[in-house]
Parts: sequence; structure tokens; C-alpha cells
Amino acid sequence: MNIEEVREYALNLNEQVTEDLFVRSWISWRIAGRWFLLTNLDVPEPHVAVKMLPEVAIDLRERYDGVGPAIHMNKKNWSELYLNLLDDDFVKEQIKASYDLVVSKLPKKYGIK
Repeated sequence: MNIEEVREYALNLNEQVTEDLFVRSWISWRIAGRWFLLTNLDVPEPHVAVKMLPEVAIDLRERYDGVGPAIHMNKKNWSELYLNLLDDDFVKEQIKASYDLVVSKLPKKYGIK
């Protein structure tokens, strides 16, 4: 999976997903203004950071070489997925899980499912 495929997948999760370049080479994807996916375009290995429950993050980091703590975010709640080391379906599952986690914590007034 490359960053363009990640981008397309994230934007197709929900019509309310937004994307922005918030620092010269950082792209974030948000739902109702809350981050669920980030990437830094300046790094040599393509990767994305996804939000996770701490226990999920610990388990995945122990089981997969391509998952590590996101050094630029809260290490307990975010993990980096190295796209050249992981299966595309696995990456998509983790992006969707990150999206679902953020949505589950949104106030009901947003009406996002």
C-alpha cells in the first residue's frame, strides 16, 4: 500500500472525513475535527500513524515487526504502521479501527456512524 492508496481509503470511509496538510509535510485525516490517521511525507519509509486502544497497540507491536509506537504522538494511544512491511488488508483494518475508535467517542450530536 502506498500513501495515495491510504489517502483514497481514508477519504472513502465517510463523506465527512477531511484531509489537511497541517505542517509542511504532514497530512492528517479527521472526522468531526478529530484525528484518526496521520502521516509524515518526509520520512524514507512510508508509514501512517493510527489511534488505538493501549492494549491493542501493545499486542500489535509485539506481534508485528511493521508496527511501532508513534514517536510524535502519545505512544500508548497511537502506533505507526510501516506500509512496506505490512499486508494491505491489515493496514486497512487498522485504519478502519482507528476511525471507529474516534467515532465511538464523538458526541451523539455529530450523528456519525
